[in-house]
Amino acid sequence: MFVRSILLHENPLGLPKVKLNNGLKMSSKLPPPQLPRMSRGLPKKEKIFGVKHIIAVASGKGGVGKSTASVNLAVSLVKLGKKIGLLDADLFGPSIPKMMNLSKNNEPDWDEKKSLMIPLVNYGVKCMSIGFLVKEENAVVWRGLMVMKALEQLIRQVDWSDIDVLIIDLPPGTGDTQLTISQTLPISGAVIVSTPQDVALSDAIKGVAMFKKVDVPILGLIQNMSIFSCPNCGQKTHIFGKDGLKKFSEKIGVDLLCDLPLDRDVCIQSDFGVPISISNPEGVHAKAFLDFGKNVLKKLGI
Repeated sequence: MFVRSILLHENPLGLPKVKLNNGLKMSSKLPPPQLPRMSRGLPKKEKIFGVKHIIAVASGKGGVGKSTASVNLAVSLVKLGKKIGLLDADLFGPSIPKMMNLSKNNEPDWDEKKSLMIPLVNYGVKCMSIGFLVKEENAVVWRGLMVMKALEQLIRQVDWSDIDVLIIDLPPGTGDTQLTISQTLPISGAVIVSTPQDVALSDAIKGVAMFKKVDVPILGLIQNMSIFSCPNCGQKTHIFGKDGLKKFSEKIGVDLLCDLPLDRDVCIQSDFGVPISISNPEGVHAKAFLDFGKNVLKKLGI
């Protein structure tokens, strides 16, 4: 199974080839995606069937822990009794399959009656990612239009039925993917993840500005890797600076929903596919993410 209207087959280098309008038969079971009709001006925001709320988790730059925050927020909301979906919108660097311990699973099944892909599930979270549909060693080398078509299929042709909150793990930056999702989906709110470092903070500011331009409310900010405690001597060090995002949140009047320390176990457990909220439910991170989930539900009115 693959994104039918985009890929025909893989060449010897492992780079996907684009299907041209030549009538060649596709081997995939998926029908071509139906893109939302665009009118003049902004596109119409169409709901995803079965999804009550959509949250976008974003960052101005990569490497700040955005996917880690998405995964642990999803798991925490399940602990709070909610039905959760997690969409990996990063087509060029999908992280969700590995972080949710789903990278070795087969591709999603296809529901013939509903004509929808069935998301893979772990830790009570329904997950969908391009990483389920391409081999891990292959690169996705697509232009903008192909990316938008594939993204639309991952959103619209998946059985997200009976979901309280769909969390979308956006790629870093403020490009086509972020803009398309913001303008075509009724997003209930966005969460911005950053480290306290000035370089990361300057990109986070751009992310906040983008969501404001497309009228997506900012639920709050997450300051990650704020402090490091040496496991040997206990000395605490602000490796990436101190309280950068906290000061920014006060300046713009947006809540700082999480302030997380830098912890080696978070990285190790993510590589094993076990979110820190699962592996160490009594730890600092798990408790912080649980409080974060409670704040998100309160802001959504759930």
